[in-house]
Amino acid sequence: MKHVTLNALAAAVALSLTIPTSSALASSLTDDATASLQLRNFYFNRDFRAPGAQSKAEEWAQGFVFRGKTGYTHGDQGLGLDVHAAMGLKLDSADDRAGTGLLPNAFGDEGPGSYSHILFTAKAKVSNSELKVGGLIPALPIAQASDIRLLPQTYTGGALAIGEVEGLDIQAGQLRQVSYYNSSNLEDIGATVGGTSDRFNYLGGAYKFNADNTVLGLWRAELDDVYAQNLVNVIHTQPVGDWKLGANLAYFDTSDHGNQSLEIDHQLKSALLSAGTGAHTFRVGYQYSDGDTAFPYLTQNNPYIANYIQILDFARAGEKSWQLRYDIDFASLGIPGLKAFTRYVKGDNIDLGAAGTGEEWERDIDIIYTVQNGPLKNVSMQWRNAMVRSDVIRDIDENRLILAYTIPLM
Repeated sequence: MKHVTLNALAAAVALSLTIPTSSALASSLTDDATASLQLRNFYFNRDFRAPGAQSKAEEWAQGFVFRGKTGYTHGDQGLGLDVHAAMGLKLDSADDRAGTGLLPNAFGDEGPGSYSHILFTAKAKVSNSELKVGGLIPALPIAQASDIRLLPQTYTGGALAIGEVEGLDIQAGQLRQVSYYNSSNLEDIGATVGGTSDRFNYLGGAYKFNADNTVLGLWRAELDDVYAQNLVNVIHTQPVGDWKLGANLAYFDTSDHGNQSLEIDHQLKSALLSAGTGAHTFRVGYQYSDGDTAFPYLTQNNPYIANYIQILDFARAGEKSWQLRYDIDFASLGIPGLKAFTRYVKGDNIDLGAAGTGEEWERDIDIIYTVQNGPLKNVSMQWRNAMVRSDVIRDIDENRLILAYTIPLM
């Protein structure tokens, strides 16, 4: 397996560097071509504070993510090709500590020593519109692929972006299969409320106005035979003297779709307000998961809601939650490259059925330093610490240590 994955990664790198050289269109394809290799070393420790079969999940792994993009055959338009290849290597694990999400394993079976995937994306661009078919990593409010473990989550499908009207960005597409962030396999797309499908259709977009200070988004998505979802969101920023104020508001309305046996009638309200000045930013968030089920979204996605954080999403049936967060950038204090934040989220009113209601909270500390110069320039070191206490799941104390570096190849 290791030999195969190394060959796949090497082939992807070689392909990006050699494709244009044999074509008369070399100059157009290479003018805007880019290639990079990201190295990510990840240590994950989750300590379960309550009794159970597994006392902790603890693993260490090394990831490699290659990204290559050609230009277009006619400069700023025409045809092109992108390639994405990723490989994860197990550095340390054990049967009784497996299941961190870094590797393709679970408690009781530490799994293989490596895993990988490779995706190609054909692209065509005309004017300010672009069509992509093949490998996709969506970053949309209605579908946002996750990159919170060793390797990023990827999809296959088709995506169309239309930008012909100034200020208006329209997106449409269909996702067909997913490769989860700890898997080599392509499989049907799952949802947090259960059910899978080989079709996730979406249509929507965002319109910027008020000198780009305000963005209005409207979205529609359907995970075929599982759920249908509408989203309205508003983002606004407003300078006030030395302060920069911000608001990010979202409303999701979700129902069951097609042959889904689970009845879904869910509305989620999300609000995140911010105020920043100098090195300091303060945030307050509120979220209400109003429904008899948890908030539906694609499995392992990063949902576009205020209180989706390191461990919890505070989106259980009936849950209401508040967030307080403080960020600091030490650059203006004489330490460029050093950033940190801390946050606390408390949720209550969780519907536990016959058991009544429950509560939970999470506290996070996140510190990252990026080397600014010298031979280690752009190497980043990050420590993510979290504590969870909940009436629904086991208590958790968690630490993640991440060392990352991206090497430009062309």
